[in-house]
Amino acid sequence: TLSHLSGFVAFLGIPPVLGPLAMWLLRSDVPYAEYHAKEALNFNISFMIWAAVAALSILVLVGLLLLPAVLIAWLILTVRGALRASAGEYYRYPMTLRFVR
Repeated sequence: TLSHLSGFVAFLGIPPVLGPLAMWLLRSDVPYAEYHAKEALNFNISFMIWAAVAALSILVLVGLLLLPAVLIAWLILTVRGALRASAGEYYRYPMTLRFVR
């Protein structure tokens, strides 16, 4: 659960990948924790890319709608991942590129 929620450090100006990365490095001895840390890390990397693309698309005005949609999706999916992890489920984020396996 903490791996998923650690992405909220982005609200403090810290890159959201640092929390899941730290959890992965610290808890790689527990397969369940390692799975969720990798999943949260991949999700946050992917959404940083999607947010950058949406921010760049502001130049053609599409980003005015796209960027808020990306940020709202990130917020909802992060909470959903944390809830599923706390319930003991293996949650797999949609729209996520798998950088870390």
